[in-house]
Amino acid sequence: MLSCLFVENDTHYTMLKKKYQCQDSGSTKSFFILGFIFVGALLSLLVVYISFPKIEQDEKQFITVPRNIEDAKNLGKVLHKYKDKHYFQVLGGYFITYIFLQSFAIPGSIFLSILSGFLFPFPLALSLVCLCSGIGASFCYLLSYLVGRRLVWKYIPERAIKWSKTVKKHRSNLLNYIIFLRITPFLPNWFINITSPVINVPLMPFFVGTFIGVAPPSFVAIQAGTTLHELTSSGDAISWTSMTILGLLAVISLLPVLLKSKLRDKFD
Repeated sequence: MLSCLFVENDTHYTMLKKKYQCQDSGSTKSFFILGFIFVGALLSLLVVYISFPKIEQDEKQFITVPRNIEDAKNLGKVLHKYKDKHYFQVLGGYFITYIFLQSFAIPGSIFLSILSGFLFPFPLALSLVCLCSGIGASFCYLLSYLVGRRLVWKYIPERAIKWSKTVKKHRSNLLNYIIFLRITPFLPNWFINITSPVINVPLMPFFVGTFIGVAPPSFVAIQAGTTLHELTSSGDAISWTSMTILGLLAVISLLPVLLKSKLRDKFD
């Protein structure tokens, strides 16, 4: 499916290959910068934790990134208790935590999406999840651009050349393809975030496609969050109806590409 996303003179790609293969010192510097950014992000989470209102001793164990639906339930109960009096602290903490998970491809954002439906009104929850996904995925894109491109061009340059050529060929339809991939479960979101800069997907269609494309699956997760206390696993948020709707939306996202291709063939 990735190949569906993705001639120029081979000299250009050969130069790129040599450029990244010769930048070992740059790789070390990039990893150092990546580590520095990660530590800074952890400190921002620490600030969120410290600035959070004083909570009961037995509730502190639940202030953590949810790894399963039970963690989400426990965290939801604590946040809901303090949300009315400390609304902006709860909202800000949710915002920063979600972006942190997305930026460093750390699992857990699905449970935060479900949790948003429990904590916030539906329009706010959907807008918040889409914005956090777009920003976090873009940060992950930039971090991968900093480190990932150099590693891929150094160790698997032939594959990188092939992917880059395919992206160039379909550049006018990249937004639709990003939306399609975000709606469907064919590729994990973290994989899309990390590989996109490597294969020269521009940042703007990447951000816009992510913002729009995560809306349908987020709609399902947020809707499930309104009955968070009844869920026993994240799989309970998915039904055959929701899967059918997501499939239809995925097909619709590709219709402009298919129509454009047919029109081109007709007039050619």
